[in-house]
Amino acid sequence: MRVKTTLFGASALVMALVGAPSTTTAQAASNACDQRTNNTYKKLLECVTLEGAREHQWELQKIADANNGNRTSGTSGYDASADYAVEVFEDAGLEVSVQEFVFQTFIKLSPTVLERVSPAPAGAIETAVMSYSGSGDVTAPVSSPSAVTGCSPTDFAGFTQGDIALISRGACTFAAKANNADAAGAAGVVIYNNIPGALNGTLGSTFTADLPVTSVTQAVGQELAAVSDLTLRLKADTFRGEATTSNVIAETPWGNPDNVVMVGAHLDSVNEGPGIQDDGSGVAGILETAQNMRKSNGVNQVRFALWGAEESGLVGSTYYVDNLPQVERDKVALYLNFDMIGSPNHVFFVYDGDDSDGVGAGPGPEGSDQIEKLFESYYAGTGNSWKGTDFSGRSDYGPFIAEGVDIPSGGLFTGAEGIKTPQEAEIWGGTAGEQYDPCYHLACDDYDNINLEAFDVNVDAIAFSTLTYAYSTESVNGEKGKKVPGGPSGGSGSSGAAGYPGGSSGGLHSDEHEHVSE
Repeated sequence: MRVKTTLFGASALVMALVGAPSTTTAQAASNACDQRTNNTYKKLLECVTLEGAREHQWELQKIADANNGNRTSGTSGYDASADYAVEVFEDAGLEVSVQEFVFQTFIKLSPTVLERVSPAPAGAIETAVMSYSGSGDVTAPVSSPSAVTGCSPTDFAGFTQGDIALISRGACTFAAKANNADAAGAAGVVIYNNIPGALNGTLGSTFTADLPVTSVTQAVGQELAAVSDLTLRLKADTFRGEATTSNVIAETPWGNPDNVVMVGAHLDSVNEGPGIQDDGSGVAGILETAQNMRKSNGVNQVRFALWGAEESGLVGSTYYVDNLPQVERDKVALYLNFDMIGSPNHVFFVYDGDDSDGVGAGPGPEGSDQIEKLFESYYAGTGNSWKGTDFSGRSDYGPFIAEGVDIPSGGLFTGAEGIKTPQEAEIWGGTAGEQYDPCYHLACDDYDNINLEAFDVNVDAIAFSTLTYAYSTESVNGEKGKKVPGGPSGGSGSSGAAGYPGGSSGGLHSDEHEHVSE
């Protein structure tokens, strides 16, 4: 496995295309951007700013603060987030539609509790409720299955009914473990991680067993497992049921509607926090880009999508794709996904569209390799290193690359609960041995949970890639366009956009992903 390190020689080309940062005031720049045609990389990237994206994140933070600290689909916090996005898109001159759908929601109604009762020392234990956990408040002895992963009903032979089951992550889904424990008569389940770091998982929207299921770290789980005659108190207070939420779709009034470039991020947060990094970062980058492409006048229509109920299992994007008639699917040239793009302990991950890493899932649909190369060329041209991450389908690009849909896709990611390696810390800075995002799926995923330098780079990457494909998708699907004005190739060549050094794809592989079900 190889990591692509910085190609500093390309930065001169970037500066030639984009230019030095403007010295005008932010207000004057904003006024100018509202009036002009941003149809070159230089013009668009002068107008798409970190400050502008941060303003969108601040608005999302205020919405969460006013709505029980989160923006979960099916709640007032999500509805206010959707209203805000609609307003921004409409002010940008886009044609906006709101696609409602019903889904199985999960809401945490009150704080989750895990306490050591005996033997001493008694006290609270940090825990996280698993999405779609049932409710309950139990104090009981703790038992473990004969195989610590609890993936077979036979692992619970002799399990004492009414005990709390302590189970290790690994080998099967969390739902399978919890269902096996429930069938054996467990009063609750605590699942501990099998790698360092927090575990924030989901049982899936089809999980129906009514018992509390929470998670703890590997270190805590192993410590609990070593205690004889352990008694815990476990409390979860949750709601599972049908709710209505929505996707927000916005299209440019210009461009070929038969060759559509889709750009998406999920708008919802988890119950635990405001989700300003996950995925307020992707949302903010898209809103900032859309605001400044009002008059870009590309060859191809651009369709921005902010997905609902992603945290419930890609529900919104799946609903959209499933309900898109085949004739309309055929008009989608490609899909770009931006989910978590400013993680505090970041790595610049690019989805491995060509499977050059040879790890995990196979390649994406034909053309995905060219999207990967475009992002690689962008990082190379801006003097940044990048690394491949598995094209596993575990974010909103999943429904687009699914068998039978096969829409070329790609995107960027800066890491969630995965642990940064020493090699990564040497290249990107930060702290080895800690999560890429220490606040992933937690209340602290707020406005301050950000790496501003990484976020700035990736907000520009959204604008760069969107403008590139607005003018030509030829490298992806063979549909001829034209070069971006002022750019050497406009993305129509095989080496990537604007003549940036393309380089071969590849790099160190990461199996880091946004949604954990096992």
